[in-house]
Amino acid sequence: MKTKTASLRSQLFAGIAAAGIALASFSSSAEDIRISLNGDREVPPVKTMASGSGTITINPDMSVSGSIMTSGLAATMAHIHLGAADKNGPVVVTLSKSGEHGWVVPPGTKLTAAQYQAYKAGELYVNVHTAEHKGGEIRGQLTP
Repeated sequence: MKTKTASLRSQLFAGIAAAGIALASFSSSAEDIRISLNGDREVPPVKTMASGSGTITINPDMSVSGSIMTSGLAATMAHIHLGAADKNGPVVVTLSKSGEHGWVVPPGTKLTAAQYQAYKAGELYVNVHTAEHKGGEIRGQLTP
């Protein structure tokens, strides 16, 4: 009887442990990335007093949401680009203007599998463009 009880306890413990692992995986599935943007991170660096900050969320299903706020510049556009911290790259997502200094990820935005892998490797960044700095005035890397 003791062997059967011990076996049942072992199975129960294994089931509870598996449920806990599954719950932990589910609850930490979305990745909220706090981002800070400045001119020093642009390639090449830009001398500016402008800055930006926000949160971008990337989910395991590759959906993207979030927003950034800027200050000290007259932004003309903002994007999420593909590129390592020391490289410039193509636009992945065009952010939508929201108010005077805000930018948001459009609803329904999803990365491709290759873009998601680039994100996991730290190779996506956000930058904000101005008339004076058409390639981007401030930038921040999306680091998982």
